[in-house]
Order: sequence, then C-alpha cells, then structure tokens
Amino acid sequence: MFRRAIACGDVRRPADNPKSGALNSYSERKNMTAFEGVVPALGQALDKRGYTVLTPVQTAVIAPGLGQGDALVSAQTGSGKTVAFGLALAPTLLDGADRFERARTPLALIIAPTRELALQVKRELEWLYEMTGASIASCVGGMDMRTERSNLNRGAHIVVGTPGRLRDHIERGSFNTSTLRAVVLDEADEMLDLGFREDLEYMLDTTPSDRRTLMFSATVPRSIATLAKRYQQDATRISTTEEQKQHVDIEYRALPVAPNDRENAIINVLRYFDPKNALVFCATRATVNHMTARFNNRGFPVVALSGELSQNERTHALQSMRDGRAKVCIATDVAARGIDLPNLELVIHADIPKTAETLLHRSGRTGRAGRKGVCALIVPHNRRKGTERLLKQANVEATWAKPPSVEEITQRDRERFLNDPALSEAMNDNEESFVKELLFRYSAEQVATALVRLHHNNQPAPEELLDAPPEREKKSRNDFEGGKWFRLTVGRRHNAEPRWLLPMLCRAGHITKRDIGAIKIQQTETFVELAPDCVEQFLAAIGPSRKVEKTVTVDAVDGPPAQEKRETGERSYAKKRPFKAKKKGYPRSESKPETGTEGSAKPGHRFAKRSKKPEQTEKSTEKTTEKSWDKPAKKTKGKKPHKPKFAKEGPKGGKSFKGGCSPLKRKKPKK
Repeated sequence: MFRRAIACGDVRRPADNPKSGALNSYSERKNMTAFEGVVPALGQALDKRGYTVLTPVQTAVIAPGLGQGDALVSAQTGSGKTVAFGLALAPTLLDGADRFERARTPLALIIAPTRELALQVKRELEWLYEMTGASIASCVGGMDMRTERSNLNRGAHIVVGTPGRLRDHIERGSFNTSTLRAVVLDEADEMLDLGFREDLEYMLDTTPSDRRTLMFSATVPRSIATLAKRYQQDATRISTTEEQKQHVDIEYRALPVAPNDRENAIINVLRYFDPKNALVFCATRATVNHMTARFNNRGFPVVALSGELSQNERTHALQSMRDGRAKVCIATDVAARGIDLPNLELVIHADIPKTAETLLHRSGRTGRAGRKGVCALIVPHNRRKGTERLLKQANVEATWAKPPSVEEITQRDRERFLNDPALSEAMNDNEESFVKELLFRYSAEQVATALVRLHHNNQPAPEELLDAPPEREKKSRNDFEGGKWFRLTVGRRHNAEPRWLLPMLCRAGHITKRDIGAIKIQQTETFVELAPDCVEQFLAAIGPSRKVEKTVTVDAVDGPPAQEKRETGERSYAKKRPFKAKKKGYPRSESKPETGTEGSAKPGHRFAKRSKKPEQTEKSTEKTTEKSWDKPAKKTKGKKPHKPKFAKEGPKGGKSFKGGCSPLKRKKPKK
C-alpha cells in the first residue's frame, strides 16, 4: 500500500500528471522499471534493490515543485531518509549527466551525529549511486586519519562524516569545501543535542553561499528552526503524515516483572519470539558487559555494542548481526540512532529509558521501511507508574501482559518445529540412502525422538519467573486491618532507618512500599507490618533462609511489639566523665606555658610585659619542683641556648646563666 506524503510550501503532487511519483496502485508501480522524478541511474539501482514503492518522505523530496531548492524535512525514524536525500541530491550533483566525471574535489557533504550512522549512510549511498560511478569517502572518529586524508587527496564526489572529524580535516587543509554544491545534515536535532552546534556552524561557514542545504530531523525544535533560518535560503518545510502517529509498524508490549527477574524475563522473551536479530538496550556499559557474559553462558549468539569499544570492534559487531553469526546485540544508547539492521525484528528495553525521545529512537531500530517489529519493555513492578507516564508522553499504546512462561515458550517451539519448511521439502538423492539406512536400523518413533531432542538441545532453556504482584488499590498507612508483623534483626544500635529498610524489604520480598505499614525501630531489632495479601509472596521471595540481607534475618511474630522502655536521661549521663583539663596541674590560664621567651612575667602569657629583673625567671625555674613546671624545661633541653643579637653589646666576660641565655647588662647613663 502506497502512503502519500503531505508536503508544506511548494511541494505537492501534480494533479494533471497520471505518471507522477505517487501511483494509484501497487501493481502499476510493480510493473515499472523506473521511478518518475528519479535520475535513471538511481531508478535502476532501486529496481535492482527490490524497491517497488517509495516512502512518503522519498516521494516528497523528489516532487517537481521542490526543484533544487533548500528543504527542512521532518520524518519519523525508519522512514527511509537516507535514500530520500540520496535521491534529492542526484540532480544537483550530476547536473543532467548520467555518470560522474573523474573525482577531484568533493561535490556533496553529508554530516551525521554518530560513527555508526555515518558508515551506514555511506553503505546506502554506495548501492544507490553504484551505476553513476560515484566515489564516496568517509571521515569518522576512531578511524585512521592518514587513510582518510589519502582518500580525500585521491578524490571523492561525496564525503560522509561526523562533525568532529570533518572539522579536523578542514582545519588541517585536507578537505577542500570550496567546490561543494550541496550539504546534508542528517539527524540535525541529535547533533545539536550532542553539542556539535559550533562545529556545524564552522563547517557551514566555510562552504559556498550558493550551496544547496538539506536538513533532516525527527523533530523541529526552536534550535533547528534557528539554524535553518541562518543557513538556508527560502527553505521548503516538508513533513509527512507518519509524524502524527508514532511507529505504526511496531507492536509495543510492556511486561511487568519482579526486580530480580529482569534477566530471566529477557531470556524468555528472546526464546518466545525467536527473532532473526534482536537488540537489547541497557543504561550503562557495566550492565552491557554483565548481560553479554550471562547470555553467552546461556548459549545465545550475542555481541556487545558500547562507547568503550573501538570503531573496528563496533563495526565487526554490527557485521556479525548482518551476516547471521550473531542474533542478539546488547547495547547502550550509542545504538539508539542510525543503526539499521535489515532483519531486526525485536527490541528489548532492559532498562526503562528516561525520556520519551530516547524510547522512540530505541524502538525505531525495528519496524523500518514498512517491516513489522516488536518492542518489549521489561518493567519492574515498582516502576509501572513511571513507565505508563513515559508511554503517554511518547504517544505510544502498549499492551500490558505477563512475560512468556515456560509453557507458552514450549508451545511456541512446537508450532515452529511443526511448520518448519525442512519437514515438507522433498528428499534429494544425496539424502535418500542415509534416510533408508536410518529407517532400517531404527524405528520411525526413535528417529522422531532423536530429532526432537536435537532440536531442544540447540535452544537455551526458558526460565521460571516469579509472579508479579497484581495491581492493588492504594492504601494509606493506617489502613492495615489484619496486618502481619515481622521482626528484623537490626535496630537503632545498627543505625536502622526507614529510608534504607523500605527499599531493602521491597527488593528482597518483591513487594511495594504500599504493602508496608508501620515500622517500629527498637534498640536491637525492628518490627514491620505487612499487608495480609502480600505475606505469602513475601515469604516465598525471601526463601527458607529468611534473610533479606547478609546479616538481616526476618521472623514472623504474633502481633505488634510491646512498648519499649525508654532509658532515662539520668542513666545516659551517669557514665560520662567529669570535665578535666587537658594536662593535670595546669590552671586554665596556664594551659600553654611559654618556653622560649626570657623575662616573661608569667608562663602562658605571650604578650606580658618584660620583667626588669631577669634573675627572677632563673630563680623560679631552679627552685620550682612541681612536675608541671618541668615540662617546659625539657622542651629546650639539648638545644643550643638562644642568645639575642643585642647580648653582644654588653661587656666581655658576662656569665652564662643556666636558664639558657646571658642577662642583659645595660650601660649606666652619664651624669
């Protein structure tokens, strides 16, 4: 079924042309070998690729009313934007010719936000421009810059790259932008979100002013409109009807699970749908590494994709998915944009995305170009409300259901096995002799049994899942009639607080905070009240060990605890030691005696007036026998006596005092 495009501005379907780009029926398009409005060489490539109809965005960009002017195009993910701007650029680049001349300087520049998307755009343009003799070069981060420079020097008609690497080539002089006829910004909104505005403005300022500029974006926020107003001339705004309803070819399923059953639920989803290719999104690199190891051990052909991998490793991972060596790719949001796997039938959100935009971009990896796809959200039951709000913000309707059980997976395996084409295919000559030998040595039942066993052995076993609690009415804290009490072996002595007791109980017992009533924390233990309808589930979750943490055990009690007797204040202060000075024997004013200044009036007074009789200091030092006065003398023991500079002015032969320095002798004034 052909879907018409709604194009704003001058773009419209010619009503008087029966052979316009939009045909009346699928059969008319099928019988044609060329597409109206498409350069003949590109039309042949589309036929060779198996295209029968164009998507709305592809039809809109080649409409006669657009011509070779600028355009601001907004279309949903997976609508065929890469082929769309490839078709739109052809008349501008070829300029009426059938093939390109020998490549000298680049004619077109295509900028993409990520390395994966840039390399994918290059692959798409290579088959689209195959019959035109176009030379296409890529400039992306993570690749050898010397190789890219060599390719640019050799000559390229079209250059595809990421903003940072392209700017490096322009600044180093290896990329000449003076002859560019067209510039394409793919996923422009994502590039601005990633902070590439400055790089984009720098590159656009170096290009000729009469260039053709095409901007493609999933949405058109104010930042995109501002950029378009500055760098486009009389741009035509193009949008498609697909924008009004998100992801019509994707079936959304929300699967509530217990928090500890997330990985088991993902295994069962993969086993139930048995997709050719599946993509599992995680929030962090650590989670990607953990799940990759877990699924490898379970027998799934799996690869990882995250930002910590090199570009070569990421390319090999995606190629493994394309050629069938791997079926499951576990990735971070680095794969949320631009990744196009032809056989991607299933997208799983292992971690719920934080924004509606991220949800749509993740899910948009499947259900592309008219193909059907399934998107499964693994929802811990304590995050159901948040997931419902997220789906509402994204304008997506999801079917809420339990994850596939073991019985459902087994039944689905039987159906797939019985409908396998290999069972209905005719026997060839090479197989005939071996089949006869099998039937001669074994009965048909034995052969069938062995076949079933071999089939099951090649499949990972499904997992038993815990039942997620049903949706309960919201309870107040006081509405717990007939609640059951439990005792925890942790109390105030262990710094027990509700803010960490509640998450611990919910996580270990697979309950929500609405199922928990009163919490009474005592000195060495804590009593918790649970709703009656969640007690069985709670006990089953914690198991026979009754442990919710390594050192915290739960036991059922008959009723609420008795009122704990509070310790009186008299007891709490009885054991406290009375105030004592830091050092025995010192008055408060003399806690820090002065040790190095001769003639101080009192020890401990730094700024006291000098005594006229320094002999008093010596005398008091010698005669004092208290222990407290011995310490300052010990501090100066062994050190060279300090002599002030002015001591030399006295008469020769001055005696040295035991206190450490000679006394000051002043001259008698002349009469």
